[in-house]
Amino acid sequence: MPAAVTEILIYGAVTGSIYAMLAVGFTLVFGVARTLNLAHGSFYALGAYATYFLTARFNMPLIVAALLAVLFVAGFGVSLERILIRPLRHSGLAVLMITLATSLVVEQLLFLGFGSEYRNVSGFVAGKVAIAGVDVSAQRLLALAVSCALLSMLWVFIHGTRLGSAILALSGDNEAAQYMGIPGDRVFALVMGMSAALAAIAGVLAAPFLTVQPGMGLLPMVKAFSIVIVGGLGSIRGSILAALMLGYAETIVAYAFSASWTELVSLAAVFLTLIFRPAGMFGKPTF
Repeated sequence: MPAAVTEILIYGAVTGSIYAMLAVGFTLVFGVARTLNLAHGSFYALGAYATYFLTARFNMPLIVAALLAVLFVAGFGVSLERILIRPLRHSGLAVLMITLATSLVVEQLLFLGFGSEYRNVSGFVAGKVAIAGVDVSAQRLLALAVSCALLSMLWVFIHGTRLGSAILALSGDNEAAQYMGIPGDRVFALVMGMSAALAAIAGVLAAPFLTVQPGMGLLPMVKAFSIVIVGGLGSIRGSILAALMLGYAETIVAYAFSASWTELVSLAAVFLTLIFRPAGMFGKPTF
């Protein structure tokens, strides 16, 4: 197999897996509460920066810092839902505005606290691994393995547990599920925590080989939004498939043309989806 093909297969899978963790959390929130959380990219940035802060300032072991960072971001997500989103959930526009404002506040706080300089976050593993004649960063392979494991566990949790059934019931018919005794507010708070944790883990895993700076949450937010549109709002399998498609498409464009062209891929995918299938690949048409 040519080296270029091997690189595309590996790097496309890594990119797609990171996108999948971001998009699945985003679509979970929409599926349960029918709200778009524009602060989702902030969870990604906070995961990376919290890990950096704990390792650089307190010399914590990386794994301990990462776990604490994910717990902190999950708690932040739950607090955001209870304090800001829940009182405004009746108005989709109000939720959009308050989550957008939260995203901007987080970005400015990171700028004030850490400055505009790029930060280096240590990887969990060092070195490279040779695969079919191609040297691949061990950290990238770890990110791929962890992403696949987490998404698999999430799928089992959603489809194989009682709490997962409650999440599916709320995403199917929120009002009917609450009439059946399912505590909607508690489940949504849990989903927000899970969504924030997934985004934070994506940030922790990707930080060693991607840029860490205050505005790093914007691009992942755009990617997650694009993916759920292509995959279908509220569809987990659609988000995973669309994330892989986008990851491979961007990798192919980067190899064939230039990395500067990759940002157009998600825009083109959204444009084509809205023209030919507005509900997305696995979304349900509303007409």
